[in-house]
Amino acid sequence: MTRIAILGGGSWGTALSVVLSRSTRSHEIALWVHDSKLAESTRRDRESSAYLPGIALPDQVRVSHEIGEALAGAQIVLGVMPSAHARAVYSAAVSNISKRAVFVSATKGLEPATHMRASQVIAEVIPSSIEPQIAVLSGPSFAMEVARGEPTAVVLASHDAALATELQEEFAAPNFRLYTNDDVLGVELAGAMKNVIAIAAGVCQGLGLGSNPVAALVTRGLAEMSRLSIALGARPETLSGLAGLGDLVLTCTGALSRNRQVGIELGKGRSLAEILAGMRMVAEGVDTAAALLALAAENNIELPITAQVEAILHERKSPREAIRAIMERPQRKE
Repeated sequence: MTRIAILGGGSWGTALSVVLSRSTRSHEIALWVHDSKLAESTRRDRESSAYLPGIALPDQVRVSHEIGEALAGAQIVLGVMPSAHARAVYSAAVSNISKRAVFVSATKGLEPATHMRASQVIAEVIPSSIEPQIAVLSGPSFAMEVARGEPTAVVLASHDAALATELQEEFAAPNFRLYTNDDVLGVELAGAMKNVIAIAAGVCQGLGLGSNPVAALVTRGLAEMSRLSIALGARPETLSGLAGLGDLVLTCTGALSRNRQVGIELGKGRSLAEILAGMRMVAEGVDTAAALLALAAENNIELPITAQVEAILHERKSPREAIRAIMERPQRKE
């Protein structure tokens, strides 16, 4: 039996605890929840009413607020925390992690201060004496749909092909299909960038626009994602796969998308502070846009959609002005 510690008791972390309980392999799962009151209510009610109401936690999922308790004996550490908190959580976990532990990051975003991907944060924080093995999990996957058992396909990426294959078999469950990939950079960048494009798609809906602008955003958003990712060393096919196009389409069009919802409310004229104050879950795109623009500037890459999203989010630019700025850019070849 494999012991898995899931660090992060939000919607995605909780959903993964449920789906991994259905795996064809036997698992003992510890779900670490940062908020002590939420941990207590989830443990007592066997349900996370705050994040996945109506979804019962399986018996083999143990809920804990103590990170050391959750990590005790864990062979796989599955990180499902917001990118802004990844470094602090992994740093707190170090003293409780077993040698040769396998790390799987399911975080979709960049660390705001350093612009690092989650796998890079893990490699920097976890000492070499532990000999960490690292993989990332990404792809189109709304937590509630995964927890309900709806058919879902995701990507497991690692530079170690044998590790990716082993995790693919470890995590496989009915209606939860995993594909392997060795393009870790491309998978992580795609997972971060699609959130920003989804905010733009939501803005269009909030403004009452039709389907034309959303189709244009998805298409040109993918071009933007590909331009930066390939410049940094990713493979083009990764961006056209599940972690790229698949997750982009889902996040830009799905009603359960938090980033899209932020965009919708911005399009309606609400302030970002007001929107975030009413949200329990994190919309990664809000803090990712600036990090992506910094990465792009370092590599002389233009990200016009991301730039306008950042202007709406943090420079108080009106959504209509941002759209006009995009539409009035110099004409060019596709």
